[in-house]
Amino acid sequence: MKPSQNVTILGSTGSIGVNTLDVIQHESEKFQVYALTANQSWQKLFEQIKTFKPKFAVCADTNAAQSLKTLIHQENLPTEILSGVEGLEFVASSPDVDIVMAGIVGAAGLLPTLAAVKTGKKLMLANKESLVMAGELFMALVQKHRALLLPVDSEHNALFQCLPNHHYQQDNFVPWLELGVEKLILTASGGPFFKDPIEDLYKKTPQQACLHPNWSMGRKISVDSATLMNKGLEVIEASYLYGIAPDRIEVVIHPQSIIHSMVSYSDGAVLAELGNPDMRTPIAHALGWPERLKTQVKSLDITQIAQFDFFPPDYQKFPCLNLAFYALKQSGTAPAILNAANEMAVEAFLNEELGFMQIAKLVNEVLQKSQFESLKNIEQILNIDKQTRQLSQQLLAQFRE
Repeated sequence: MKPSQNVTILGSTGSIGVNTLDVIQHESEKFQVYALTANQSWQKLFEQIKTFKPKFAVCADTNAAQSLKTLIHQENLPTEILSGVEGLEFVASSPDVDIVMAGIVGAAGLLPTLAAVKTGKKLMLANKESLVMAGELFMALVQKHRALLLPVDSEHNALFQCLPNHHYQQDNFVPWLELGVEKLILTASGGPFFKDPIEDLYKKTPQQACLHPNWSMGRKISVDSATLMNKGLEVIEASYLYGIAPDRIEVVIHPQSIIHSMVSYSDGAVLAELGNPDMRTPIAHALGWPERLKTQVKSLDITQIAQFDFFPPDYQKFPCLNLAFYALKQSGTAPAILNAANEMAVEAFLNEELGFMQIAKLVNEVLQKSQFESLKNIEQILNIDKQTRQLSQQLLAQFRE
């Protein structure tokens, strides 16, 4: 029997983290939880600590870390509590860690995810913003440090499974066209407003936007799904992850969320990965790769599916998707600017300071008022992120007037 592998879960209290722990709990002989992390949800993190008994736990928020540390001391638990970005980077890069699940939502996940890359970990990537913001730099560091990068987003995991088996031999990379890959096809559920007329979208509330028809996700990702920005970010991620041009990536609306993505080949074949909409499947695939793990996910009964529907996206109703393609084609710092502006816009919408259709309007204005640069280093990206948030805040003030 192989020795168990130590796993750090960045963002263990979110939906990705919770599902990862569920998979690990049923494979306890193969995997051991080394560290769990959260931002402010220290009470939920405490419950996870009691169950999984990690060596370390980290709260990015220092006040939350202090509250957790007090409770851990009262309960006489052996878990050591750390805080801040430094704590996140430590548990992501520790030599005792074999696998890192990067499940922190947003730009906050960039530095700890990079810490895992720079120490050559097996990295399960669910934090799409790391690739959206850093793109070429991120992938260059993956190759330089020989990290094993495995996508966890259901769409990118599906592409991974449908692409040629030997495509992951980074030292002998063969261009996709030489392997017969014509196009990557990302499927999207369409979100909760897919069938609604455009005039109704102006009145949508945060509560309505967070009611995703198929997936259970956090509030930010749920809003991104409702605007189709989530799919736009996935387009950017796919382009960098698989080194393929934007014009060879297609998005189709597939409301059933059974086909998670497809790869179209030059001989006319289209390979698709199917399964019930449950994040434990791609998590288990990445965790156990190249082996398959057994999960508690219900197997897909193909006879119970009445039909598969596919529709082209409506760029007028969902302009965020078009903005993402625009930022990807501009390249350089444009995707990082798009991401920062979107995070600010979604936060304002969730706080009921911005209308649903104004999310795209704000992101577009930020893009139009920004200067795009070629990527140089991580410090540049972090500065761009900060400047974009400041510009977004200024424009938000004008929206409220």
